[in-house]
Amino acid sequence: MREVAIIGAGELGGATAHALARRDLARLVRIIDEHGHVAEGKALDIAQAAPVEGFATALSGATDLSHAAGADVVVVADAFGAGEWHGEEALALVKRLSEMAPRAIVVCAGALSAPLVDRCVRELRMARARVFGSAPEALAGGARALVALALDGSPRDVGLALLGLPPAHTVIPWQDATVGGLALTRMLDEPARRRVEAMVAALWPPGPLALAAAAAKAIAAIDGRSRQLVSCFIAPDASDAGRLRTAALPVRLGPSGVASVVLPTLSVAERVALDNAMML
Repeated sequence: MREVAIIGAGELGGATAHALARRDLARLVRIIDEHGHVAEGKALDIAQAAPVEGFATALSGATDLSHAAGADVVVVADAFGAGEWHGEEALALVKRLSEMAPRAIVVCAGALSAPLVDRCVRELRMARARVFGSAPEALAGGARALVALALDGSPRDVGLALLGLPPAHTVIPWQDATVGGLALTRMLDEPARRRVEAMVAALWPPGPLALAAAAAKAIAAIDGRSRQLVSCFIAPDASDAGRLRTAALPVRLGPSGVASVVLPTLSVAERVALDNAMML
């Protein structure tokens, strides 16, 4: 990938830039924040770690949003000292970005991004494939860690997705979850799964490092470096827009953004819970 622009030099923005650089996911990562030289300072700090960590990604900082015009992917992170964008300010920001970089994929990295993704598709008429939120993948990672802890195993062996609208409407499709290729339901009984679900809800919202790792995973999939499914906030398609809202679903990503939604097998209770989470 040629260039990724990160909007905001807050904790999440800086962590995302570092995560992308460590994995060499772009030739250039540009941090953009209007607060003085904060973005330049963070870019320099990360760049100085390159000889130690062994990455080749170039980093730069800027104060003008127009520097995002040439980016392949734009990450909406958090403003320095102000936190995540939300409400009308966030919508106006993405509108400007969509005009400056109409072909860029917009990844909303913050935990509060579900309403923003929804409004971008409904009000700005952006293609649902080109704007999504990566935060649910951070929570899915926490769920895998909790399952591994319950089984005294490794999170790398756990395969599960996360759906719905966390924290109150989080749905884990246990029927398709696996551990080392084996059905998780054979290894973790119902009471243990309910305890995991309760603990997963308490993990929301994830911290900046977890959110940054989730955004980096999504961008790796966009770039073709990974073929893993990623749990993302995605808006409903046009046929369901009148009755459904944006929610977390497992998606397959590619050069054009969201290539497909891969809905796992759901029990009756899980299907009802997901419908309740998504219903307007």
